[in-house]
Amino acid sequence: MMIRRSLAGRGFRLGPLLLFAVAMLGRPVRAQDTTAAHSDSAVLASESYLRPPDRIAKLVQAPWWKNTTLADPSPDRTHFVRLESEGMPSLASFARPHLNLGGLQIDPAANRARALTTRSATGLELVGIDGRGVQVKLPAGTTVSDPAWSPDGSRIAFLVHSDRATHVYVADVASGRSREVSRTPVLATLTTSLEWLPDGSGLVTVLVPADRGAPPADPKVATGPEVRLSQPGDNQMWTYPTLLQTPHDKALLAYYTTGQLAVLGVDGRSERRIGAPAMIKSFDAGMDGTYFLVTVMTRPFSYLVPVGQFGQKQEIWDASGKVLATLTTTPLDTGIKPDSATRARREMEPRDPTWRPDGAGLSFLELAPRKAEADSGGARSGVGAGAGGDSGSDGEANPRGRRGDRVMLWAPPFDSASLHPVYEAHARMTDVNYTSSPDLVLVTEGSTRQGRPRFAPDEGEGRGGKVYAVYLSRPDTTYPIATYRADDFYGHPGTLLTRGAPPRLGGFYAPRESAHQPILAQLSSDGGSVFLQGTLYSKKPLEDGPREFIDRVEIETGKKTRVYEGEAGDTYENVVAALDDDATRLVVSRQSATTVPDFYLRDVGSGNLTALTHNTDYAPEITHAPTRVLTVKRLDGIEVQIKVTFPPGYHGETRLPALLWFYPMEYTDQEHYDESNRDYNKNAFPRLGVRSMVYFVELGYAVVEPDAPIIGDAGEMNDHYVNDLRNDLAAVVDELDRDGDIDRQRLAVGGHSYGAFSTANALVHTPFFKAGIAGDGNYNRTLTPFRFQTERRNLWEDFDLYHAMSPLFFADQLNGALLMYHGLADQNPGTFPIHSKRMFDALNYLGKTAALYYYPYENHGPATESTILDLWSRWTAWLDLYVKHARVEPARKVP
Repeated sequence: MMIRRSLAGRGFRLGPLLLFAVAMLGRPVRAQDTTAAHSDSAVLASESYLRPPDRIAKLVQAPWWKNTTLADPSPDRTHFVRLESEGMPSLASFARPHLNLGGLQIDPAANRARALTTRSATGLELVGIDGRGVQVKLPAGTTVSDPAWSPDGSRIAFLVHSDRATHVYVADVASGRSREVSRTPVLATLTTSLEWLPDGSGLVTVLVPADRGAPPADPKVATGPEVRLSQPGDNQMWTYPTLLQTPHDKALLAYYTTGQLAVLGVDGRSERRIGAPAMIKSFDAGMDGTYFLVTVMTRPFSYLVPVGQFGQKQEIWDASGKVLATLTTTPLDTGIKPDSATRARREMEPRDPTWRPDGAGLSFLELAPRKAEADSGGARSGVGAGAGGDSGSDGEANPRGRRGDRVMLWAPPFDSASLHPVYEAHARMTDVNYTSSPDLVLVTEGSTRQGRPRFAPDEGEGRGGKVYAVYLSRPDTTYPIATYRADDFYGHPGTLLTRGAPPRLGGFYAPRESAHQPILAQLSSDGGSVFLQGTLYSKKPLEDGPREFIDRVEIETGKKTRVYEGEAGDTYENVVAALDDDATRLVVSRQSATTVPDFYLRDVGSGNLTALTHNTDYAPEITHAPTRVLTVKRLDGIEVQIKVTFPPGYHGETRLPALLWFYPMEYTDQEHYDESNRDYNKNAFPRLGVRSMVYFVELGYAVVEPDAPIIGDAGEMNDHYVNDLRNDLAAVVDELDRDGDIDRQRLAVGGHSYGAFSTANALVHTPFFKAGIAGDGNYNRTLTPFRFQTERRNLWEDFDLYHAMSPLFFADQLNGALLMYHGLADQNPGTFPIHSKRMFDALNYLGKTAALYYYPYENHGPATESTILDLWSRWTAWLDLYVKHARVEPARKVP
């Protein structure tokens, strides 16, 4: 087979790879700008990593990571976790050699996921509800991840990463002293989970197998061709960036994902191995560590799809590792659309398995039996249906003609005699939450979504769901808690308040936060009420900000009492955690449009607030800059919302050069688009990051962030892409020009990913822009022929659409100067780095002004400090040269 090596193992020179159109260097400029132009041109042509102007560098390197965010409360609700950072990752950490095996990126030297090497925290602090912190002691030169509270909250376990290995540590919450408890290194590739036994006596993790041996040797000479065979059927594949290529890749994948399930003693003296090594994707210890729910990746591997689509099975293991039962079996997903028989089998499989919090056994959801089977007493469970078991049929299960769901309990020894239903509903259940009372569960049927889904709005029209309580000892009676309608956004009653995590919108059944603590619906101290937490939104969001609330709902009467509601005004307050069973003491976060978020202890009865954190606004020149949010009307009557930020101290005295930064999105009509802005929060503090383009206001630009709706019938929105793009941008430019704030002769446009694609389209289909900035983009839709974004038609179903939306085919019409940047390790399915190269080649051939910067090691979105600072150097030089100092006299304000 052909020998293949990862890009990460190559020796790149220290600097961005540069492709630069020489045409730009000879461009004439005004005499007074000659010096600046030469300086900008030198920056753009440099092949070393650069630093931007100090005003920009200060903003990009602002130490926001020093601020405290309270998250992951302890089970006893006395402490919160704070993972500490030192800012942007280094280029050296990204340059460390790694394997990319079918999308699974592995640091082979340390037997862990590459992300744990490049992205882990540098420190761990435990913050008490009195605001005082305890610093956890870590070995020098290490990083930390995956903190997990002990069941009683007195200790915390976590993973510690050194250059060569990952180990499990446990710290005492009171003192912060920690110790290593794993003698064997952790295998943190397929799973990085760390879980306490329910009684707190040990920790479960996956270790490097003993006597594993050396990794498979890389063949020095190819042993044969790379072979690919197509498959019959309706294929639904994407263009995947990284797949397994050779038998050697397959061998490496098996080697680096096969681990040993083990229970570690918290004193570090014992290491109990559970079963034989396997390719373990997840695990869940139940019943005091006597049994384990284990998900294992299975063969065959594939060259056609990434690792995430490989087969798997869920098994119940005993303490010796013996497989007692197989819960589900999922075959390799090669993209072939399943037939009706396969869909029927999958529908019968158990869903959302979890250990009962009271230790009674394993619970899961499954489709209820056919009515005939139920009447005859011959109904069987769907356990094993995915592996060829009973798949049932489409018969009725209730008088309404639709089969409902049932909650199953499977107790040891996990045979057919120990499996029985504990509750059956007439409809499909989407969620079941246990409580601290083993007899009481909260059931969700349908959706608790607030509003229609954006990508399939018609599917949510008029639909909703409900939450009700049921006592398993008397399952024939249910108690309504909340009712939801997808078309009643403003009347949304909220979702269940849970212990240990914020409310969820359905999903996993009695899940575990970070796979180590059960999440329970919160009960009042008398056991008679539950709580709903939600948000009140104004129908005029530009005038009135959202307010959170908590309602107490009596289970048996349905009586609802509001126990908390955020204040109206210019401050947004959201609940982080309830510190007692009756939600009378809350930890809240408070922020405003100009005040950095801080955390407080709120006494609901008295209204008193006690500050727990004292965070800093590291960019007041940006957060206090003048802003406007306004609505503009397109030529076709569609109204679009935009946000404009002006330089500090700007009072409208002159027209400004401007940068429009955008990302188009698809909608079915004006109403559907308007729904996307109903949750706008005028009181939210600006979310600033290392690539926040609003920093350009420091250099005298107005920064415009417009919505760009593409509107059409469901499934056909892109038929209007080019026309709507023109209309969106024309409406924005015309309105801001009328207001006298921007100089329409000095405009730039930019975006990332789909925004980059749309930036190139803006330059070829509109006359407004002198320059563009496009990052990690796709410029030829025919290279993603199987679908893209929300488009569901393939290339052969609508070739004209793919052609019309591809700016590469209109490169000869490009107006202005286009700067492109791309990460060489881009893993996004639709934006291979070759897209930018081919677009640059076309522009260079056509004599257009363009530049391309390829960045080693970077994924879909630059991250390292060297790359980020360099990008800002290029961006500022590019816009100064082609926009700020464009060959036009700046327009003046009209009195």
